[in-house]
Amino acid sequence: MASRLDRSPVAIWWRTIDRWFLAAFLTLMGLGIVLSFAASPAVAERIGLDSFHFATRQIFFTLPALCVMLAVSFLEAREVRRMALIMLCIALVLMVAVLYVGVEVKGARRWVSFAGVSVQPSEFLKPAFVIVCAWLFAEHQRQPDIPGNLMAMGLLGVVLALLVAQPDLGQTMLSLGTWGVMFFMAGMPWLWIIVLGALGAGGALAAYTVFPHVAGRIDRFLTGEGDTFQVDMGREAVINGGWFGVGPGEGTVKRVIPDSHADFVFAVAGEEFGIIMCFLIMFLFAFIVLRGLNIALKEHDDFTRYAVAGLVVVFGLQSVINMGVNLQLLPAKGMTLPFISYGGSSQIAIAISMGMVLALTRKRPERRKSPGYPLAKHALAAE
Repeated sequence: MASRLDRSPVAIWWRTIDRWFLAAFLTLMGLGIVLSFAASPAVAERIGLDSFHFATRQIFFTLPALCVMLAVSFLEAREVRRMALIMLCIALVLMVAVLYVGVEVKGARRWVSFAGVSVQPSEFLKPAFVIVCAWLFAEHQRQPDIPGNLMAMGLLGVVLALLVAQPDLGQTMLSLGTWGVMFFMAGMPWLWIIVLGALGAGGALAAYTVFPHVAGRIDRFLTGEGDTFQVDMGREAVINGGWFGVGPGEGTVKRVIPDSHADFVFAVAGEEFGIIMCFLIMFLFAFIVLRGLNIALKEHDDFTRYAVAGLVVVFGLQSVINMGVNLQLLPAKGMTLPFISYGGSSQIAIAISMGMVLALTRKRPERRKSPGYPLAKHALAAE
């Protein structure tokens, strides 16, 4: 434990960091490594790789992700904003580049390769987009003559257009939903709620009409007809595990799930460790989201309130989509489970997001509301 007299950066960081958040993030990272050893060997062997190829790479991705998360958590709020602005500019450039030189996978261009390393720019776009929009909303609240809300709407339009062009409709809905939550917190008028709700419904209908793969996924989800093998096996794996699972490495259904190490790792957790493990994972995600929203509601700084809420909402929505697909409660959508699914870009990007959450929620007495805060403020003014 660091002494109160110790004023070194690490000691100050340890005293001010939200240790509940930190413990939850570290637990999820640890579960990601454990579940990678459970889920990935069958996939690796099926494609002719070493049994622990993906598990080893999961550790390789997790270590730098942990370092990045801790490094970002040392930043001040203004440094988080600067970092996000730089990330946003780079991510937007890469999103445009993806459309022309990106790697095409299953009919979509979402990856760009640098010296053999593949990067998914949209993963890094999400935290930067949230922080910049939070700053724009806060600036409009501080000075209404600054068109922050309109600028945030313009940025939303650019981001959605680039995501649809890939196409990546899952990330599109995720970004739109998170933006809507922040705009609502920023005092969105009811007229805007109706207009944006109508636009969202119209966009969903247009996606169903224009993109055959979207229509196919929704039709298969509603009717159960067509190629539903992977989602059927995901649900079957959870059912096969029962309450306490069949034991580590003993799963059988997982062996036939193509993406058991990535999008369907939650199903493997259910088969080998049981529904109890699924509840534990869901509890961790719910705890992070609810704690983040609770902290955001206690903030009197608009930027911090919108930013923390936006970051935990996008984190939570992504986890809900992944788990919902695994349990066949939502149409199939390739989306990783934060900190747990295999993937380099996803791990690093989520680590940056949660590092920002840790940075913005560090204890700073002057930023927190207290029961006597308004009275104290007026008393000081009177003096």
